[in-house]
Amino acid sequence: MHRSTPAPPTIVLVHGAFTDASSWAGVISLLHAAGLTVRAPANPLRGLAQDAAYIRSVVRDIDVPVVLVGHDYGGAVITEAATDADNVVALCYVAAFGLDAGECVLDIANRFAPVPAADATFTADLPGGPEGELYIRKERFPQVYADDLPPSVKEVLSVAQRPIACCALTSRSGPPAWASKPSWYAIATADRMLSPTAQRFMAQRMAATEYVLDGSHAVVLSQPDAVVAMIREVAEQGGDRGGFLCTGPSAHPAGADLPDAPCHQSSGTL
Repeated sequence: MHRSTPAPPTIVLVHGAFTDASSWAGVISLLHAAGLTVRAPANPLRGLAQDAAYIRSVVRDIDVPVVLVGHDYGGAVITEAATDADNVVALCYVAAFGLDAGECVLDIANRFAPVPAADATFTADLPGGPEGELYIRKERFPQVYADDLPPSVKEVLSVAQRPIACCALTSRSGPPAWASKPSWYAIATADRMLSPTAQRFMAQRMAATEYVLDGSHAVVLSQPDAVVAMIREVAEQGGDRGGFLCTGPSAHPAGADLPDAPCHQSSGTL
């Protein structure tokens, strides 16, 4: 009698603010080449509860295990969405917000030293609504969001950015999914949108396996190979903690440029 082989997980990629699902293009191509099934739904960017509900509905329509991956604000969304999604076996954060219960995005952003993005945004009126939408100023976008991308790509991103509703930044998170699901976190050491110190704080708080990349906030675009290395490690383990990969042209042991952070796999819960 032959034992059935578990189905490989589907990878669901959730983008963050100021961009769209196309930001995962390089990551998707590499995951497809590795034989993995990928979904990259559009994150509405309208509010944490609404956005998480939408991503949760996508996940529940998938009949195999799911690895949820979030970038930037997408991290807050997967943290909320996975709490009621039994088929989510692991969470991956890429320079992302991994909120705790009762926290909002601005709580984390304001807790650490200001980053260059702090004075690079502006609010525009949202038609038909009481709150506005947040944009990054076009002339500042290349520096604060995507400093390690070619000039032509930076220019396209700056004019094609998707705004996030201001209320999404103050929406309070519920109980975090990372408290009960294994988590991985890729820290971008040259991030000017979300402080690398804040990223490290969240990674350690969730007892995540740390994966450190020398990249800007747009690391999913500038270093898709390194991001995929982390995702493939998680997929191959089927959501179990074990082994830590520190390889590839743009990955290095956790702790470089971030004091007191040895390359390791974290375990346990807080």
